[in-house]
Amino acid sequence: MKRILVLFFGLIFQNFLNAQIHEIGLFLGGSNFIGDVGKTNYISPNEPAIGILYKWNKSPRHSYRFSYTQTTLSGNDADSEVPGRYARGYRFKNNIKELSAGMEFNFFEFNLHEELDKIVTPYVYTGLAYFAYNELYVVNGITKKDYTEGSLAIPMTVGIKSNVIKNFVLGLEVGARYTFTDNLDGSLPKNENLAPLQFGNINSKDWYVFTGFTLTYTFGDKPCYCAE
Repeated sequence: MKRILVLFFGLIFQNFLNAQIHEIGLFLGGSNFIGDVGKTNYISPNEPAIGILYKWNKSPRHSYRFSYTQTTLSGNDADSEVPGRYARGYRFKNNIKELSAGMEFNFFEFNLHEELDKIVTPYVYTGLAYFAYNELYVVNGITKKDYTEGSLAIPMTVGIKSNVIKNFVLGLEVGARYTFTDNLDGSLPKNENLAPLQFGNINSKDWYVFTGFTLTYTFGDKPCYCAE
């Protein structure tokens, strides 16, 4: 994970050398899990999430976006409305550290260099994410950690943003992550010795969702949005 962070900041500072507008800031919000343990609500943040992000605005309509976000995912069958889960009574916690890169697309032009009043636009973001998590397993109803693992996820984010004051952009977004693992909750451990402990739907992957606010500071030379 340390090497990934070094690469993340390396990409940021490399882009600082280009004459384009930049955004750097924070994500503050919450996270929730969708899998084989706990509630099945799509948007129901129950744990705090925090992150940093950088955007390189290549045009008023699209930006390259890089982010690092961390949270604790948790689920508790006692909170579920599914009778079988409620009776089972499993619960878990898993630490997530995610690095994401991709493209953000604005539905309306978002040119922060124009002398205009407040600009508001919906946006979408997608790309590829890598995250570190704990491989878990459940024995006698108790969740235990096996080892630390990494996996890929596809982020799918929708949001709305506006330039609230000069040089600052405030956004509200919901970002779902489709992961390539089914063991964020301990239901499908990779360790073959733990195969008898598997439970739940083994044909579906886990999801997690970030919901919250972004606040970025914009800077950089006035760009020329024209064909190179």
